[in-house]
Amino acid sequence: MDEIRLGAVESRFADIIWENEPLSSGELVKICEKELCWKKSTTYTVLKKLCERGIFKNENGTVTSLISKEELESRQSEKFVEENFDGSLPAFIAAFTKRKKLSEKDMKEIKELLAEFGEV
Repeated sequence: MDEIRLGAVESRFADIIWENEPLSSGELVKICEKELCWKKSTTYTVLKKLCERGIFKNENGTVTSLISKEELESRQSEKFVEENFDGSLPAFIAAFTKRKKLSEKDMKEIKELLAEFGEV
């Protein structure tokens, strides 16, 4: 998958697929017409673009995902840290916490995640 970033409109479109898959391409057109006010051609154009990027597939008129929403978010996060913090998660956390303090709940969850990953 070359480009993993999704714009706001692409993200909403992707959410529609993830929330309803598997679905027929005709069903997708109807949902996009109702929720995004799109014409059929717009739906197919965006679907084709995201299929070419390896996120979804439209096979025999059935639209399904090739990667989950969680996997896409994970890839986007990794790319962001790589591009903006030289791949350093500690540098990202330091920058993040300069403007937004972590709550006790946040710190507890992070500690639990670190402990979980340390056991692997």
